[in-house]
Amino acid sequence: MVQTSASFRRGTQDAEGQISLSEIISALSYALDLTEGAVHGHALRSCLLGMRIAAEARLPSDQTSALYFALLLKDIGCSSNASRMCQIVGGDDRAVKAGVKFEDWIKPNKPNLPMLKLLRKNVLPSAGAAAKIGRVLHVGLRQHKNNQEMIGLRCDRGANIVRKLGMGENAAAAVRSLDEHWDGSGYPDSIKGEQIPLLARISAVAQHLDIFSAGRGAPNAIDTLQERSGTWFDPQLVRIALSLHRQGTLWANCLHGDREEDTRQAVLDLDAGTKHTLESGQIDQICEAFADVVDAKSHFTFRHSVGVADTAFGIAETMGLRADRVQLVRRAALLHDIGKLSVSNTILDKSTRLSASEWKAVHQHPRISRLILERVRSFWEMAVIAGEHHEKLDGSGYPDRLTGRDLSRESRIIAVADVFGALSEDRPYRAGLKLEDTFSIMKRFAPHQLDGDCFDALVSRVSSEHDVTFFPVPLAATSPLEYALEPAI
Repeated sequence: MVQTSASFRRGTQDAEGQISLSEIISALSYALDLTEGAVHGHALRSCLLGMRIAAEARLPSDQTSALYFALLLKDIGCSSNASRMCQIVGGDDRAVKAGVKFEDWIKPNKPNLPMLKLLRKNVLPSAGAAAKIGRVLHVGLRQHKNNQEMIGLRCDRGANIVRKLGMGENAAAAVRSLDEHWDGSGYPDSIKGEQIPLLARISAVAQHLDIFSAGRGAPNAIDTLQERSGTWFDPQLVRIALSLHRQGTLWANCLHGDREEDTRQAVLDLDAGTKHTLESGQIDQICEAFADVVDAKSHFTFRHSVGVADTAFGIAETMGLRADRVQLVRRAALLHDIGKLSVSNTILDKSTRLSASEWKAVHQHPRISRLILERVRSFWEMAVIAGEHHEKLDGSGYPDRLTGRDLSRESRIIAVADVFGALSEDRPYRAGLKLEDTFSIMKRFAPHQLDGDCFDALVSRVSSEHDVTFFPVPLAATSPLEYALEPAI
């Protein structure tokens, strides 16, 4: 039975209590795996592998914490280039990102056979042979420029978010230089050898080991690591990884079949000496940072999560919720769409109607949001609320077709705020609607699908902020705005 926000409120609530930075970041790292199409738990396994290499290399203690969080957050900038990747290949950005990690792409304009096969499979999937071949050739000729652009976007964005989270310059530098290569053939700055920050060099080895072991087995990961020693990777770090492999200590909790709970606990145990209770403002800061990650996935959703959070905050205040409930609403709204990192930009940026299979993928994102957030014990209620943001009072919503009796006031607030944001923002299939049109459309769905009290609070808040008076505008049944409703409602 699905636990709903209404039943959660009727039961015993989980207090915020003590919560550590490592608990939140290790949980939200699952969302980052989604952006790259990585095997579930990639960031956690990379963290274990990298920290073991660092311990064997006797990394100075003042750098171990920076490395720990750099490994968990190494992909935090990856959503920023998803839309551009989709434009370049004309296909699934996540599939291409996942596949390219297995190929040696350091020779511009000389794509190897596996790379050509990867492109042929994923570029312009619905196009004819001639168009596909033309796009593959175009991508190949622009490989170096594309690499510079794509990795530059990821590196700069990731480093800036890490700084915003207060992780320090060492962690930010590690994230920014993750794709540099020992021989200078990497990106974004083509630096080489010991010019590359040590934490970045360790992270690159750890990332490689997990990607290849998860996709092709540990022996292949080790073999490929040796092949790229001195070109991609620091030879000394490769020797350390090989030594740990021979000793049988490298792969504990990092192999296929290992329990996910054991892997995450091993990651949390590594932070045993630095655990501390986060202040409320620090938790807000983390929620805001990950909202930025979600919104960067598509330029059509730029600042959507922040906008929904601001709107939901205003509704909650107008309705007189207690301060702690207003805070809960804002945090859940900031992270309500974190599951959208699992959706390809071929869907998110599509300018025509979605197919049945595409809608199926979209309908899963609220459930994925919940699964990610509930990994943090103190986020359980927030997870439930975030997972209900597309449910409707009459049971017509998704993913669980809940009804009004199942939905708490907090969930209803975020549902109203989300529809308001979706209608008033630009989308691939239409421009953002005027305020009066947005309200008129929403009025048609309150109180049967959207909560009437929440809608009234929205109108009151927004009207006062914009110094306008709302008068419902009748819409014809055949109004072209009907097309605008489907994705929002």
